[in-house]
Amino acid sequence: MASRTPSHAPRPWVAGLLAFFSGPTWLFTLRWLLLASLVGALAGTASAGFLRSLEWVTRWRDQHPWALALLPVGGLGVGLAYHYFGNRVVKGNNLILDELHAPSEVIPLRLVPLVLGGTLATHLFGGSAGREGTAVQMGAALADQFSRWLPRRERRLLLIAGMSAGFASVFGTPLAGAVFGLEVFVFGAVSYQAILPSLLAAVLADAVTRAWGVGHTAYPALPAVAFTAGGLGAALLAGALFGLAARAFAQLTHAITGIFRRIGYPPLRPVVGGALVALAMAGLGTMRYTGLGVPVIVEAFQHQLGAKDFALKLLLTALTLGAGFKGGEVTPLFFIGATLGSALAGLLPLPVAVLAGMGFVGVFAGAANTPLACVLMGLELFGTRAGVYLGLACVVAYLFSGHQGIYSSQRVGGAKHPLLGRHTGRTLGEL
Repeated sequence: MASRTPSHAPRPWVAGLLAFFSGPTWLFTLRWLLLASLVGALAGTASAGFLRSLEWVTRWRDQHPWALALLPVGGLGVGLAYHYFGNRVVKGNNLILDELHAPSEVIPLRLVPLVLGGTLATHLFGGSAGREGTAVQMGAALADQFSRWLPRRERRLLLIAGMSAGFASVFGTPLAGAVFGLEVFVFGAVSYQAILPSLLAAVLADAVTRAWGVGHTAYPALPAVAFTAGGLGAALLAGALFGLAARAFAQLTHAITGIFRRIGYPPLRPVVGGALVALAMAGLGTMRYTGLGVPVIVEAFQHQLGAKDFALKLLLTALTLGAGFKGGEVTPLFFIGATLGSALAGLLPLPVAVLAGMGFVGVFAGAANTPLACVLMGLELFGTRAGVYLGLACVVAYLFSGHQGIYSSQRVGGAKHPLLGRHTGRTLGEL
């Protein structure tokens, strides 16, 4: 007689289902849902407070243009704070990348008030800087505090999730933020092991920031443009120019940083740099290039701008950041790219808004070496109708920027060209 399964024993399919849901994949998913919720809540709240504060200091600066004269004083405050309290965290984003490549110790929590205060001071007095660096550093530092209770092998995932959460919440682009964290520390290779933590943290951080009532700049949806041979040629040429602009920005910023390092007492570097930036802007007779420059970015989509806008923003941002002020490079890169694309509308057979959008994401893709994140950002911000042109701009700019970039601790995982294969495994700062 055939044996029968005891009534008290689970059916085979029930046992299989229980085994499936208690397996390592589900445990990993549930654990990271909890961790990503914590990281997203902290990073999203930090970004919301930061963006609100940034709005206030920007409004105050615009109402009091004389504050530009105090930029050297603000630089002294930033320099002193980092010299005496932030020696280990002065490298900013590069510190996070270093910890991803060669983990040593938990990122000090004091990085959060230092980079927050330093960025607000930079913007309050008229420096030309961005905001993504601040959000990414705060997100990573807050996330890293949980690494004390995780297996050492998972700290890397936590840092990536924190970076993604900071990026996504400050720009309102969760998909781009998720992929940015996966791409940025090694270009030419994507760490898919971290894809779930990164995506969960990015989506939740963006949701938390919006829940706090903090909005983001609304950019116009780009029109559909027929894909033609002429359009393809224009996209390739524009992408190459965007890549060269990204390369020029990265090289100039690093060169200026090297020059200012000759000043032996670090707190004096932003004092001198602040004086030079203030004098330059006073000589230009405009506040157009202070801070983020979002109004000019929006203007670039509306009508053709002159070439001087992108050139002056590039120079002033490189000087501000190279001298030691805090903030970020990304929004100024948006400015540089959008205004360069707008200026090209007089030469290339594409609508001004499409060229501005291509430059917006293309220059960033070349400077940060994150083409996939930038394609997604373009789709999230500008819609899908010009997606092919946005994608071409990002990929070609990435190739033409070469093995240069704004993050010196970024590592070459896959060379952009076979002739550059000898660079594989080295950081950009070593090249």
